[in-house]
Amino acid sequence: METMTARPPTSSDVARLAGVSQATVSYVLNNRADSRVTEETRAKVLSAAEKLGYVRHAGARSLKTGNSGLVLLPLSDVPFGPLATRFIEDLDHELTALGYTMITYGARQARGMAAARAWAELRPAAIIVDTVKLTSASVGLLRKAGVKAVVGISPKPSTLVPTLVADQTEIGALAARHLRSQGRRKLAVIVPREDGLRDIGLDRREGFGAGLQIDLAFDPASAQEVLPLLRDIDGVFAYNDEYAMLLMSTLADAGIRVPDDIAIVGADDLPLARLLRPQLTTVALDISGTAAAVVTFLASLIDGTPATPPRLWTTHLIERSST
Repeated sequence: METMTARPPTSSDVARLAGVSQATVSYVLNNRADSRVTEETRAKVLSAAEKLGYVRHAGARSLKTGNSGLVLLPLSDVPFGPLATRFIEDLDHELTALGYTMITYGARQARGMAAARAWAELRPAAIIVDTVKLTSASVGLLRKAGVKAVVGISPKPSTLVPTLVADQTEIGALAARHLRSQGRRKLAVIVPREDGLRDIGLDRREGFGAGLQIDLAFDPASAQEVLPLLRDIDGVFAYNDEYAMLLMSTLADAGIRVPDDIAIVGADDLPLARLLRPQLTTVALDISGTAAAVVTFLASLIDGTPATPPRLWTTHLIERSST
């Protein structure tokens, strides 16, 4: 025997139970400041909604307001690290405080018009997305669909949309300056072989400047393969702390001393960097206050007010005993 599923309650059901008009229900549930609803009536509507288990329909809200109150974050092709995870958590907190709902969107490989059509179906108020996923046509489609703020993330400013610049070159440049200040002259820089990380590694390598480029996969076998390239090197920028740890382990097994024979600099200041022996010198990325600044920027764009994109981070070097 087929089981019938009860239909979800509607605003009309709430109005009937509360003994008010549907317009009054809308005023109360949307918290309209310009309505003349008494506190007694407001309480009756909220009580009826709770008793029925009424939940507003996001699609209906989109039809009325033009957007759903959502801020969409299509997932990047780059794997999330601790810094990205913290930024997303902070962003969610700041958006919630302003009444927005943050949603991460899968389909990592989607880009261009196909991606824009899928994003636009949700009628978000704003989208924050890697600029590599955007085209001029896709940005135009999103704006026609009512998305009020399309913001990119990129190592360099985009001509398509306002951009939160994630400058990777400054990280490499800071590592190079420190190694040279320590008297290291035979330098190398690690570039990951992995897709997604490689582009970031090449940007950091560009900032590093002169020096041997060593392509390295994140596994012990790959580290063993590149070991001969390090025999004449006295300073390495290892892309990030994780690759630095891999290198330091491999060098220790080979009897090569850090920092006596080779100085090593990482990036990201992971907690493990302080637990290594020797402790790892690293380029730290400070994102404190970044999420709040990004949300303020988004709110300005949504309101139609021109604003300058904030920096995603500032950098500074933390010197420890690996250099």
